[in-house]
Amino acid sequence: MKNTYIKALLATAALGLFACNAERQTDNSKPEGQKAAAPNIILLIGDGMGVPQVSTAYYFGDEQSNFSEFKHIGLHRTADATHKVTDSAAGATAFSTGEKTYKRAIGVGADSLSRETILEYLQTKGYKTGLISLTTITHATPAAFYAHVTDRDMHEEIAFQLSEANVDFVAGGGRNFFGKRSDGKNLYKSFLGKGYHLDTVALSTPKFDKKNIFLLADESMPAKIEGRGEFLTEATTNALSYFSNNESPFFMMIEESYIDWGGHDTNKEMLISEVEEMDKTLGLVLDFVKKNPNTLLVVTADHETGGVSLGKYLTKDPKTGRMKEDPTQTEVYFDTDQHTAELIPVFAKGVGAENFQGIYENNEIYHKIRMVVDEK
Repeated sequence: MKNTYIKALLATAALGLFACNAERQTDNSKPEGQKAAAPNIILLIGDGMGVPQVSTAYYFGDEQSNFSEFKHIGLHRTADATHKVTDSAAGATAFSTGEKTYKRAIGVGADSLSRETILEYLQTKGYKTGLISLTTITHATPAAFYAHVTDRDMHEEIAFQLSEANVDFVAGGGRNFFGKRSDGKNLYKSFLGKGYHLDTVALSTPKFDKKNIFLLADESMPAKIEGRGEFLTEATTNALSYFSNNESPFFMMIEESYIDWGGHDTNKEMLISEVEEMDKTLGLVLDFVKKNPNTLLVVTADHETGGVSLGKYLTKDPKTGRMKEDPTQTEVYFDTDQHTAELIPVFAKGVGAENFQGIYENNEIYHKIRMVVDEK
C-alpha cells in the first residue's frame, strides 16, 4: 500500500510539472507606462488535508469534485525549524511569513521575534484583508496571519492583537476571548470604536461601508456532523460579496478546520463531511476566479492528519464467516490520530498559478504569492 501511495504522490506532482500548457494564463499586461492591476489573493487551507483526504471527494461525493478544475498542481514539504512533523502554528506561520519557525509559534521566527505577515504586507499595498475559520479566530491557522506570539495558546493576547490588526472581514468563533477575558477588557467595544459592524449572534449581511467581524461561537464552531450548517460557504459568499463591492484588491484566508479534527478523532464520517464542505466552498471560490480572472487562488494544507489511506471495503460473509471485498465501496483507514510528515498538495488557479508547480518547502508559498503581487 505504501508503494501505491508514493506512486500516487509522484503522479500528482507530475500533473503539476507538465501541465504548463493545459491552462491559458490571464494576460494582465498594460500599455507601456501603466502598471497592471494588483491581483486578488485567496488562500484556502484545508487543515490536515493530504492527498488521501482530497481523494475522499472522488469516492464519497455525489458529483465530480471541484478539485478537477486545477491544472497547476504541486507538493510542499511541511517540516518546521525544530520538528520533522509540524503543527498548524508553525505550518501557517511558514505560509504567512515565508520563514520556517518552531512548533507552536505564531507570526514569529525561530528567534521568537515578530515577522511581517503576508496580510500585513498587503495592507501596506492598499489591500483589503479577510479571515474565515471554523475554529476560534484566535486558533493557530488564522492567528498566524495577524498575530505575533511565542505560543499558540495565548488566545487572549492573540484576540487583543486582532482588535489592533484592522482586518476588514472576519468570521469564525472565539467570543470568550473577546468578551469574557481574564483581564476584564471588552474587545467588542474596541471593534465598535473602530467602526466595525459586529455580530455575535448570526452571520448577518456585511456592511459594505464598514469593516465586519462575526464571532458566532464561544470557542470553535461545531463540526458538520454536529449540526454546523452552511457557515463556511455562507461566510465565504458574504466575504466575496463584500470585497466585490470595494475597488481595492483583497487578500483572504479561508480555513476548513475540521478535516484535521476528523483525523485526530479517527472519525471517517467527520473527515468525509468536512472534505465535502471544503469542496463546496472551493466551488464558490472557483466561480469567483472565473468571473474575476485577476485573482490568484491557492489551495493547500498545513499538514496531513491521521495517516489516512483509502482501500478495500471488507464485509463478513454471513455464510462462511470470512471477510470479503465489496467492490462497490471504499474504506477510510487511519494509521494514527496525530499529524504526519507527508508531502501536501498545492492547487493553484488564476494569475500566476504556474508558479506553484513542482515540489518545494512550505514557506515557499509565501514567496510565490509575493512574486505574483510584486511583479504587478
